[in-house]
Amino acid sequence: MSFSQLRNNIASIAEAFATDRATRQLRRHLEQADFDHLREAGLPLIGLPVDEGGLWQSVAESTRPICELLRTLAHGDASVALVCAMHPAVLSYWLTAPAELSERPLWQQQCREIFSSVRDGHWWGTITSEPGSGGDITQSRTNALHATGETAYFISGQKHFGSGLGIMSLMVTTATPEGADSPEWFFVDLRDVPWDGSQGVTLIAEWDGHGMIATQSHSLAFDRFPATRMAWSHSLLPVAANAGGFIGCLFTSVVVGIVDQAMATARAHLATRELGSYERTEWTRVQLEYWLIEQALEGMLRAIETNDDARHEILTGKTAIAELSETALTRLCRIIGGSTLGRRSPFGFWLNDVRALGFLRPPWPLAFKTLEATHD
Repeated sequence: MSFSQLRNNIASIAEAFATDRATRQLRRHLEQADFDHLREAGLPLIGLPVDEGGLWQSVAESTRPICELLRTLAHGDASVALVCAMHPAVLSYWLTAPAELSERPLWQQQCREIFSSVRDGHWWGTITSEPGSGGDITQSRTNALHATGETAYFISGQKHFGSGLGIMSLMVTTATPEGADSPEWFFVDLRDVPWDGSQGVTLIAEWDGHGMIATQSHSLAFDRFPATRMAWSHSLLPVAANAGGFIGCLFTSVVVGIVDQAMATARAHLATRELGSYERTEWTRVQLEYWLIEQALEGMLRAIETNDDARHEILTGKTAIAELSETALTRLCRIIGGSTLGRRSPFGFWLNDVRALGFLRPPWPLAFKTLEATHD
C-alpha cells in the first residue's frame, strides 16, 4: 500500500459518501459499515510505521499526505473525516516519541501491542477533555489507582467529547496517578464494554452538537475502569509538544475539506442565476477568504515540514482558518438566501461543522491565551 493508492481509495469512498449527502447530514450517529470500508481501503495504516507495515514515516514526511486524505474524505462526510482524524492523532503520541525510548523493553512491548492492534484493524480515538477544564490537559481531575503490573491502573473520573465512541476500539485519555503532581497519558480498551455502569463505564450524555452532529462525541464516567499508562513517565507536556502541530494540521484539514465542498457547490448554484451587486461583492469576498484559507493551510504544512517546533505557526494558521471558514460560510448562506436555513440545504450543516474547529483543542480561550503568551 502506498499513499498514492490510498488517495485513490479514499477519493472513491468520499465520492460515494457525497452522493448520499442529504441523508448523511441528517444523521446523528456513525455507521460501522463506513469504517469497515475505510479499513478495507487501508486508512488505518496512516497511524502505523512503515517498518510495521504502515505508511507513517515522520511528522515532516507524513503530515501533508495524511492531511490530503482527510481533506478529501471531508468532501463526502465531515463527521466521519473528523473521527478518522483522531486515529493518527493519538497514535502520534507513540510515533513521535524520543528515539532513546526504543531501547526500553517496556516501551518496546507497549509499541508492539499498539501496532498489532492497528494491523488487526482496530481504530484509536481520544476521550481526554473534561468538564470545567477549558480544554487544558493539565487540569485533569480524573484519578488513577495503580493495579498489578507497571503500567496497569484503574481510572475514575468524568470525560466528554469522546469522538467516535462506539466505533473506536481504544481511546487515549489522561488521569493523575495516586501520589503524582500532574496527569499522565493512559489508554482504555472499550471493546465490548457496556455503558450502563456494570463494568465501570457509564454513559452520562449522548452527543447532541449543533455541528459535527454524527461524531458520537459522548460523555462518559469511569469508575475504577482498567487503563494502561503510557510507558513514558512524565510525558504529558513532551507528548503535546511533539505531536501538537501534527494534530492541529489534521483537524484543520478536515475543515478545509468542508470549505472546498461548500465553495464548489456554491459556484455551481450561483452559475445558474444573475447576481445582484451585494451578491457579487460578497462572492468576491468569499473567494478572497477561501484563498487565504488555502494559503494558511499551506503555510502550516510548510512550517511542519521545515521546523523542528512549528506549534506557534500551526496554532496561528488553525485559528485564522477557524475564523475565515466561519465567515466564508456565513457569506455563502447570505448570498444563496433563506433556503440555507432549511435542513434540505447542505450549507447550514457545513456552517456549523466549520465552527467546530474553534472548539477543538485548543478551544478559543486557550488558543488566544497561548498565542498571546507566545507573542509576549
